[in-house]
Amino acid sequence: MSVDIILILPLVFGAIVGSFLNVCIHRIPLGVSVVSPPSSCPNCSNRIPFYLNVPVISYILLRGRCSACGEPFSARYPVVEAFTALVALFTFLKFGPTPEAAVYFAFLSALIVITFIDLDLKIIPDVISLPGIAAGLLASFFLPYPGVLHSFIGAAAGGGVLFAVAWGYYLATGHEGMGGGDVKLLAMIGAFLGWKGVILTLLVGSFAGALIGALLMLALGKGSRYAVPFGPFLALGAAVHLFFGEAIISWYLLKATGG
Repeated sequence: MSVDIILILPLVFGAIVGSFLNVCIHRIPLGVSVVSPPSSCPNCSNRIPFYLNVPVISYILLRGRCSACGEPFSARYPVVEAFTALVALFTFLKFGPTPEAAVYFAFLSALIVITFIDLDLKIIPDVISLPGIAAGLLASFFLPYPGVLHSFIGAAAGGGVLFAVAWGYYLATGHEGMGGGDVKLLAMIGAFLGWKGVILTLLVGSFAGALIGALLMLALGKGSRYAVPFGPFLALGAAVHLFFGEAIISWYLLKATGG
C-alpha cells in the first residue's frame, strides 16, 4: 500500500467520525439520542439521505443548504469534519497504527465535542467528562503512557487543582469564576495524560485563555467580568501536551539546568 493511500485512510476515517461528532454537539445538550433518529434538517426536519451526507463534500456541493427547503446549514459542520480529519491524521502520524492511536483519537474526539458545546452554551456535559475520567483510568492499565499511578494522580490532581482555584476565587470575590464542568474536564485530561499533562495543560490553557480573553475584551469593549469559556483552552492545552509535551518538557529541563 502506497504512502499516499495510508495517509488518506485516517483523513477519510476522521471526516466520518467528525460527522458523528456534529450530531453529538447538537444532540447531547438536548438530552436526546445521538444514534436515532438519522440526521435531518433542523429547519424542515427532512431526513438527509446518505448520498447527501458525505462529510465536507456534500456541504460544498449543496452550497451549505438543505436540498429540501434551501435553508442554510451552519458552517460548523464542515469545519468539525475537516478538523477531525486532520486530528485523525496527526494522531496516526504520531502514534502509528497502534492501540495508543485509537485511544488518543477517541480522547481528542471527546475534546472536540466538549469544545464546541462549551463555545455554544458555556457548559461541559457530565455525560462526556465523567465517563471520560473512567475511560482514561481504565486505559492506563493497558497503555505504556502515562502509567496507572500517574493516571490516577493526574485525575486527582486535575480535579483538585481547579476545584481549589474555583473555591478560592469564590471566597475572594463572592462570585463563581469557574464551573464544575472545567474541574471534571481537567480530571478527565489528567486521567489520560497523567499529572505532567495536567501541569502543561493548565499552563498552555491559562496563557491562551488570558490572551484570547484580553483580545476579546478589547475588541468588544467588555469589562473585566466578560465570561470566556475555559473548556476549549483546556482542550487546546491537552492537545499540545499530547503531541508536543515531551519535547516541551525536555526543552524546559534543559534550559532550567543551564544546558
